[in-house]
Amino acid sequence: MNWNNTLTESGIWVAQAYGITLAVAIPVVWILTRFTAWGRQFWRLSAGYFSPRRDWRPLAVLALMLLLTLCAVRLQVLFSNWYNTMYTALQRLDEHEFWTAMALFGLLAVTHVLRSLLDFYLQQAFIIRWRVWLNEKLLTQWIDGQSYYRTQYLPSPVDNPDQRIQQDVSDFVQGSLTLSLGVVNALVSTFAFTLILWTLSGPVAIGSIEIPRGMVFLVFIYVITATVFAIWIGRPLIQLNFLNERFNADYRYALVRLREYAESIAFYAGEKVEGAILRTRFAHVISNAWAIVHRSLKFLGFNFSITQAAVVFPFILQAPRFFSRQISLGDLMQTAQAFGQLQDNLSFFRNAYDAFATYRATLNRLSGFTRAIGQVQQLPSPNLHEHGDRLAARNLTVTTPNGDLILQGLNLEIVPGAPLLIRGPSGAGKTTLLRSIAGLWPYCTGDIYRPEHDTLFLAQKPYLPLGTLRSALYYPQLSSNVQNTPTDSDGSVYEILNDIQLGHLAERLDEIADWSRILSLGEQQRLAFGRLLLLQPKAALLDEATSALDEGLEAAMYRLVLLRLPQLMLASVGHRSTLLKHHTNQLVLAGDKTGRWEFSP
Repeated sequence: MNWNNTLTESGIWVAQAYGITLAVAIPVVWILTRFTAWGRQFWRLSAGYFSPRRDWRPLAVLALMLLLTLCAVRLQVLFSNWYNTMYTALQRLDEHEFWTAMALFGLLAVTHVLRSLLDFYLQQAFIIRWRVWLNEKLLTQWIDGQSYYRTQYLPSPVDNPDQRIQQDVSDFVQGSLTLSLGVVNALVSTFAFTLILWTLSGPVAIGSIEIPRGMVFLVFIYVITATVFAIWIGRPLIQLNFLNERFNADYRYALVRLREYAESIAFYAGEKVEGAILRTRFAHVISNAWAIVHRSLKFLGFNFSITQAAVVFPFILQAPRFFSRQISLGDLMQTAQAFGQLQDNLSFFRNAYDAFATYRATLNRLSGFTRAIGQVQQLPSPNLHEHGDRLAARNLTVTTPNGDLILQGLNLEIVPGAPLLIRGPSGAGKTTLLRSIAGLWPYCTGDIYRPEHDTLFLAQKPYLPLGTLRSALYYPQLSSNVQNTPTDSDGSVYEILNDIQLGHLAERLDEIADWSRILSLGEQQRLAFGRLLLLQPKAALLDEATSALDEGLEAAMYRLVLLRLPQLMLASVGHRSTLLKHHTNQLVLAGDKTGRWEFSP
């Protein structure tokens, strides 16, 4: 073998294969993304990443990985030729040619190792960068426009969005690259080894019929027939893998809720109920897992049988030619190696069907997630005016998702120094009215005026972010990063902690902890009032914000707010009659589905 000529021919072959692959791949990709559902799903998720107007580097790296894949195929061909050379040298007892073949193997092996390492690095770097981009895209869509909140109003809310953003994005990116490069490798390798097998194959007699180059035709017929049966056997795996992701996510979510509501569950002694819920969800996981095992047994059993049966075919077919000395031992071994390689390449779609099934399930989940976000954007929204000095509603009508009236034709203005108390029977829509004023409730019409980015909401159970107590006080203006939080050298935070009767926590301001578990609900509500005093917004909406406080603490909190923030536009929802003395005006909702309301000073 003239190795210099072989290397030159290899370079020419790779260049030609690269050009042919690109010429075929571009129209194929266009057809798949235009005329197939999964292609359109893929393109909607990732078109922006591969746009050269955004960044040319992903396409350049993808082209380089494609080139390395073609180099891998060429190396497989060279290894196939090396096997022929080495076994022929052994048959001839040619020691010089044998050791020359060993030296050539060293060169091929080094090249293969370096190519594999470079390919590994490029693939992993590409996956990480693609995952970062896609995560940021979906996370932005999920957070912006409050989609994370408004999806609950969809007819079919998206399940387990956390898993779709975290796990499914990773699986999608990994699967897209692995399967696409695997397809390219299989197709190009099939072409290359078909040529080798065509050269080595002789006629095959079937009865009285002799088929020239029959081995090539037999391997294609064998693998295509097996692939059709494998797809038929493995098709249910698509739905089973989809359900596997869903059931596992549901079980994980139930475990998280058990930890989140541990105290309430413990007070109720609800262990049996929670255990039954968890075991039921886990039973769904296991039932589906067994279904996957049983279907995979059929699928893998069929694949293993087909693969093992194919091992001896080339030896059986070529044995007569070898024993009649028409071919050498090297030709026989290369035939077996080429036959096996061709069989593996043609069987790629059959062997990887379960991977394709998992990938399709992941693609469906991500597409469903983005579709839900699109539906959220189509939900109706109130006509919200971000006005710096007003908190008001004009001709505001609020309904339930079913169209039942909650409030009709409300005209209201809340002015500084004249707090408003919203009252009414339970279920009258008091909290829904606050959501409408905040721009969160989609089922309302009319005009809402509120200060832009300067309205604070105090819920019955305040939200305390993970991080330090100081960051919880300043939320949402500052992150939980201690370095981004002021040190309050003037002592304002310490003064406010004393005012809200949480002075004993002053030494723990910069302690990182899950404060929602450490503080009682009453302490959390007082901390929310401290947040209000610190941030000094222009408007505040309070929803049962003192329900866990006794009347003395409730009065103290309202006195603090009205004294320290005399220009605050304040609206409160509450049932207690003790709240009346802290509010100048009150709005009473009828709560009888007529939309009636009554305003009184």
